[in-house]
Amino acid sequence: MKFSKYLKDKLYIFLIFIICYMLNLLIFLAFKVPKSVIISSSFIYLIFLLLIILIPYFRKRKFYTDLLANIEVLDKSYLVLETLTKPEFYEGELLYQALYEINKSMNENVRLMEDHLQDFKEYIEMWIHEVKIPLSSLVLMSNNHQESFDKKTRLQLKRLEDYVDQVLYYARSENAEKDYLIKETNLSQVIKNVGLKNMDDLLENKIDYIVDNVQVKVLTDSKWLEFILNQIINNSIKYKRNINNSYIKISVQEEKDRIILTIEDNGIGIKESDLKQVFDKSFTGENGRKGHLSTGMGLYIAKNMCDKLGHKINIESTYNKYTKVLITFAKDQFYDVLK
Repeated sequence: MKFSKYLKDKLYIFLIFIICYMLNLLIFLAFKVPKSVIISSSFIYLIFLLLIILIPYFRKRKFYTDLLANIEVLDKSYLVLETLTKPEFYEGELLYQALYEINKSMNENVRLMEDHLQDFKEYIEMWIHEVKIPLSSLVLMSNNHQESFDKKTRLQLKRLEDYVDQVLYYARSENAEKDYLIKETNLSQVIKNVGLKNMDDLLENKIDYIVDNVQVKVLTDSKWLEFILNQIINNSIKYKRNINNSYIKISVQEEKDRIILTIEDNGIGIKESDLKQVFDKSFTGENGRKGHLSTGMGLYIAKNMCDKLGHKINIESTYNKYTKVLITFAKDQFYDVLK
């Protein structure tokens, strides 16, 4: 609460004081009141003015200063009322009550919206589970009766299955802590599952799936990690170059306090200007705008989940040469601290 602005707001009081003082002075002069009385009266008038200005200022200053300061500090400004003491002056009481009613109304609306959003999420998850049953049957049929399903049909079914999975994992990712279990997981098994899931695409695109020295156990959730790797492998397949020796190479580097999983491909790469944004929500970049039908959600969900699982994910790339995705797992000590 700035004193200069407070004084400016009280300008009418100064005007009234000057008018009253001048009238009083004229009366004193008309009745030839002694100068000592005029000086004493003027001094009393000045003290009276200072009291009128300063007392309300000091009564209100703490409340308004705390109000503004707490709004700036709080991440959720609407909770500011919880940080304030109810003021003892009438204007402050009115403001406090108004804030209380506004906060109450907003909380009720937020709670209602959250309930609606939760209902919608639950419906989406239920719908996806229902859709996955016939979709999985179609995928199985296409694999068992390849003579009846051409490659393009199988490819579209696979793509549809991936997008349905992406929607499901995205719906769950906000409250993923209720849906994952961190335990020792064999990386080789997860990588094998991802390879089998993408086998048709890898063969169709003539991409070598090279797995090197991955017999390592890490602390993670196998289901979520499989989803993360699947998004990365899908991108590697989607953004391959038209060359004869395309490959996706997966390797592990074990260090003292961490394990680094590297997924490298020799695809079209990522332009340097796009690298900083690849994990942003719905960001497709230049590659995604060249007809690859990218949603820009895969890496966003992967990054979000890595953060929640306590892993780090980074991307290195040189355009038209290679792309490396590095996932870093902390060793036991990291999780020991959390227990």
